[in-house]
Amino acid sequence: MPVTRSLSCRVFCGFLLIPLLVLAGSAQSDTTPPRLRGFTSAGSLAQSKLETEFKTIPSPERARDWHRYFTAEPHPAASARNNELAGYIAAEWKKQGWEDVVIRQYDVWHSAPREISVEMTAPVNYRASLREDSYAVDPDTSNPRVSSAYLAYSASGEVTAPVVYAHSGNPEDYDVLRKAGIDVRGKIVLVRYSNPYSYRGFKALTAERMGAAALLIYSDPQEDGFKRGKVFPEGPWGPESHIQRGGIPYDFIVPGDPQTPGWASVPGAKRIPVEQAQSLPKIMAVPLSWRDAKPLLENMDGPAAPKNWRGALPIKYRLSGRVLAHVKVDMKTSIEPYYVVEARLRGGERPDEWIVMGNHRDAWEFGGVDPSSGTASMMEVTRALGSLKQQGWRPRRTMIVCSWDGEEFALTGSTEWGEQFADDLKEKGVAYINVDSSTSGPSFDPNAVPSLAPLLIEVSRAVTDPSGKSLYEAWKLSAAHSAGKTSLPDSDLVNTRIGSGSDHTVFLNFDGVPSILLGFEGPYGVYHSQYDNFYWMNHFGDPGYRYHTLMSTLWGVLALRLANAQALPFDFGAYASSLRQFVQEVDQRNKLRGRVDLSSLYAHLAEFEDAGQALARGTESALAAGHLDVPTANEINRRIMEVERNWLNPEGIPGRPWFKHMLYASRFTYAHLEVPGLTEAAEAKNWKLAGEQAQLIDQAVIKNTALLREAIAILAKGISAEK
Repeated sequence: MPVTRSLSCRVFCGFLLIPLLVLAGSAQSDTTPPRLRGFTSAGSLAQSKLETEFKTIPSPERARDWHRYFTAEPHPAASARNNELAGYIAAEWKKQGWEDVVIRQYDVWHSAPREISVEMTAPVNYRASLREDSYAVDPDTSNPRVSSAYLAYSASGEVTAPVVYAHSGNPEDYDVLRKAGIDVRGKIVLVRYSNPYSYRGFKALTAERMGAAALLIYSDPQEDGFKRGKVFPEGPWGPESHIQRGGIPYDFIVPGDPQTPGWASVPGAKRIPVEQAQSLPKIMAVPLSWRDAKPLLENMDGPAAPKNWRGALPIKYRLSGRVLAHVKVDMKTSIEPYYVVEARLRGGERPDEWIVMGNHRDAWEFGGVDPSSGTASMMEVTRALGSLKQQGWRPRRTMIVCSWDGEEFALTGSTEWGEQFADDLKEKGVAYINVDSSTSGPSFDPNAVPSLAPLLIEVSRAVTDPSGKSLYEAWKLSAAHSAGKTSLPDSDLVNTRIGSGSDHTVFLNFDGVPSILLGFEGPYGVYHSQYDNFYWMNHFGDPGYRYHTLMSTLWGVLALRLANAQALPFDFGAYASSLRQFVQEVDQRNKLRGRVDLSSLYAHLAEFEDAGQALARGTESALAAGHLDVPTANEINRRIMEVERNWLNPEGIPGRPWFKHMLYASRFTYAHLEVPGLTEAAEAKNWKLAGEQAQLIDQAVIKNTALLREAIAILAKGISAEK
């Protein structure tokens, strides 16, 4: 460690001893905007003017118009309406002045319902409606094209069997049943969506592994219904008939088209047999409203459920008993085209450096929040950027925007695109900014890799929240309130623990592109139901479309900063700090001392942090003094872009080779999972494998430290030549 600090100083101190130049270069009058991260003073002034002009363009009225158009009809993946929307978006982007607009086709394995039924046959007869109620105040709820309940990728089959209540359907829940003498093999398992949360696909995999014949998943009002507050149409929470549709693929193992794992499903692509697809369930599964689940639960007469398994229904929750049910699932599977719409604003100076933005288009029904709020905001971003382009502006780097298809079906569109252009992304990708949903309320809840967290905080100071405060101020208040504290440091604002479940997955976990996820949240109990629609958004989510507009502004300014920065505004000191914390948590939680030697990794993390901080200080000092010429900046930027890629292991993490990032993956529940190879090996008490995974991370840290030192040396040489 001391050797590294000495080396950093020898390379670096020569150009830190220029305080007068730095002060002169950074001196600003009261009317001059502060210098921006990654820009010279002159560059900051030009960028601030550009951003000011950009921020005048997005409007709530236009956002509402976009939102109404996209939510007018149900538009799941592979539907005629969703395909029509792909053409509509492409045409609008052309009108807005975007370049290279193209619709890319991927032929993927698709799943849709033919016939689904759930019927209690004993002790009384009850046939589940599997439909949602309509309400006169909201004509969309009477749309005949709304589907009945189904879960994509469910297996087909038919069974009559006893019903067992298994709480949230996680492995520990089956342990409780086992201790109560209840065997779920060959039975129908009824579980809740939440408490605690786990992805429905993990519930399916767990039930499959336990030998269950079928899985029913319902929404208990404890989590998203009347227990939380007023229900639709009087409030934001789910009414008794609301149904959470969804997919249950095992995309935590392999996302995307199940038959093309690791390569793009372009027309004519090689396909593995369905029987070999790791992501396809072998169990039947159906979602239920709580109204359809209640008769099953209240007619059980077996052992009482534990206290923490009880929901909000006015019944006695039991584990099992006399209830028999008949479940039939007949799914149609076929190869269907999914369409990704892509457009660009070609960079004027660095066209082979890409800023990618994306939102998925497909929705389970109307998609009021998920995803059409994000789609509406995206269309305002592209309209505003197109307007600037038509006035003669062009970004320094290329900006790419994509409307993904099939996100709700195994993250498919983005995954196929990211696999198709993996080589390009590994060479050219600067960052990916994902907006799945813009807003379900006013609380800002972003995620980012640690190196981009400081930039996100800086940009939040430059946009105005509907409250009249800066987004930064509003964010600080809401984040502190959520944490039960009076205030939070900036370092705790951005969530740097990134799981899966949206279109960033391929970029971060497969291609090694630094990613940011943006979204505003609030009370939202109609997820994936027909009530997630235009009415809900206008009455509860974002009346006035102020947060839609804020999202467009934030998304656009963030993309503009990354596109135009003279020195890419990454903070690797922050990355090192977060990575050290990730490793320490695994170390402490699994008591690795004496089992896995982490001393080398800890030492090299300190060196990586030193190098990251030194590069940031030197770059910002050079920018402030005006001593960073274009060739030097380009050389430094190329090395900055390599850092995230160096966290990739071509072999992938053990057991899940598609996931290649050594620092980020997700658990099977979709929850965040840091240093996944090390963590999973330690949790399995496989100390040999844990040691091997630690060594791989250590080698990547060493490689990235060397990369940053190269950048520091280039910076020192460039400043010397400039002087």
